[in-house]
Amino acid sequence: MAADPYSVLNVARGASEADIKKAYRKLAKELHPDRNKDNPKAAEKFSQVTQAYDLLTDKDKRARFDRGEIDGDGNPVNPFGGFGSGMGSGGQGGFRADFGGGGEAGGFGDIFEGLFGGMGARRGGGGFSGGFGDFGRRAAPKGANIAYRLAVSFEDAARLAAQRITLRDGKTIDLKLPAGLESGTQMRLAGKGEEGPGGAGDAIVTIEIQPHRFFQREGDDIRLDLPVTLSEAVLGAEVRVPTPDGAVMLKVPKGSSSGKTLRLKGRGFHKRGAGSAGGRGDLLVTLMVELPVDDDALIEFARGWNDKGNPRGRMGV
Repeated sequence: MAADPYSVLNVARGASEADIKKAYRKLAKELHPDRNKDNPKAAEKFSQVTQAYDLLTDKDKRARFDRGEIDGDGNPVNPFGGFGSGMGSGGQGGFRADFGGGGEAGGFGDIFEGLFGGMGARRGGGGFSGGFGDFGRRAAPKGANIAYRLAVSFEDAARLAAQRITLRDGKTIDLKLPAGLESGTQMRLAGKGEEGPGGAGDAIVTIEIQPHRFFQREGDDIRLDLPVTLSEAVLGAEVRVPTPDGAVMLKVPKGSSSGKTLRLKGRGFHKRGAGSAGGRGDLLVTLMVELPVDDDALIEFARGWNDKGNPRGRMGV
């Protein structure tokens, strides 16, 4: 048996349109599916409240209900009576396509603009335009999200190498890493969570970039302390340097001292929002002259070399 729309909205039969709108606003706010995702009964009640409001804000339908010609679902009480201005033959509860009728029914747009920021509700010749299709789909809660943690190597993070991840259901996907990637970055995989009445939830993947044994990240740049021999520093040389993309050759200038930093452009991390041209940081290579231990020839050379310079002079000592 169809519910009494006045009872559903908890208003008197002689209630004004303003009172009906106020009652509906209060109930819709309490029962809206977005605020009751884990309560299917609330979604069902929300449907009933909306249907009652639809009927009572249409002057013709309300008058016919008050005269006993139609029930709370908008169906004729007398099956052999006329259907001239009723809700039609499709009114079996729930959300229906016919929300128009009288011009007064346009109040849905105002209510939902105030309650939910205009979520699909808007004024028009047909009253509430299309919004209830969305509400009907959102009534049933989605499944729970599933959290994953993905360890990514330093090199893979720098060059944004695709990562293969195995989901809880055993399926694997190749995850494309975003520019500006950092430890703690979260990526959402829509529909890869738990199944639910309203569809599957999402998978939330939290990225953890693994530390490296000799690379250090500095913003979008990478720092590297590179050991060089005394002869390479004094005479200059071309040496192999590791980068996240593989080893490259680096020219060490003659007379380089420990602490001298050389720059390899475009060998760092991909910058957030950057295009393909110049979209990466740099690799900053600091030369570290490494002396052999107990090398007799070097010891003999140092003893015979008269170096009168004072490298600490700029420190005032």
